[in-house]
Amino acid sequence: MTLRIKKNGILFLTLFSLMAILSFTSTINAQEETEKNDAVAQANNPLANFTAFNVHNYYIGELTAPEQDANQVWARFAKPFSLGKTNWLMRASLPLNTFPVAPDFKAKTGLGDLNIFAAWLLDVGNPTLAFGVGPQITVPTATVSELGSQKWSAGIVNTLFSFKSKTFQYGYLLSWQASFAGEEDREDVNVGAFQPFLFYQLGKGSYLRSTGAAFYNFTNDIYGVPVGLGFGKVIPKEKTVFNVFIEPQLSIADSGPGVAKWQIFVGLNTQFK
Repeated sequence: MTLRIKKNGILFLTLFSLMAILSFTSTINAQEETEKNDAVAQANNPLANFTAFNVHNYYIGELTAPEQDANQVWARFAKPFSLGKTNWLMRASLPLNTFPVAPDFKAKTGLGDLNIFAAWLLDVGNPTLAFGVGPQITVPTATVSELGSQKWSAGIVNTLFSFKSKTFQYGYLLSWQASFAGEEDREDVNVGAFQPFLFYQLGKGSYLRSTGAAFYNFTNDIYGVPVGLGFGKVIPKEKTVFNVFIEPQLSIADSGPGVAKWQIFVGLNTQFK
């Protein structure tokens, strides 16, 4: 009788231990899957609370005038910070431009103008909605005069991103800036831009995207409205989230010289946890 009780007790403890291990393993796997899904949903959030470094390239297959190709590489660095009791995100962007330049329209390559904005991250009472607004400034850092504005400009940026759904995330980046100093013989800057963010998750980190950035130059009525459809892949690692993508974009409305008729947007986004 005593031996049977001991055997039953050992069997019960063994089964209980196995159930506890399976339950613990299942909890860990579910937690890892949730963290992975969160990383995927946040990978394209322009206001994510992570330090980030992105490299983007626009290959412009044809300009409106001259009808030649061009290229623009952007290096972008983003860093969250606190100011008193407020939370902010700073983003600095510097382009390397290759464009045909008048009068012979031979291609020239050089750095463009440095743009920096700081978005105040407002608490809108919804943890799945990021909303930011703040100032921006553009510094005339172009190494070739024709590849920059040669003007100091300042303005405002507003951005929103919703990641409530694990399947579909959306948002926008709205900006405006105007020149206030610089070379007097150069045209004044007065430009507004609107970039929508549309991301549809396909599963396992893969997603469809559309992020064509429209702009309007109030000084000379030059504008461009590109629409894109592309594919991306998010690769979460222990300390870093990698995000690679390609997005062909086609202009559906444009006016004036130097506007892209079509372009291919490729990039690598890197978020550091």
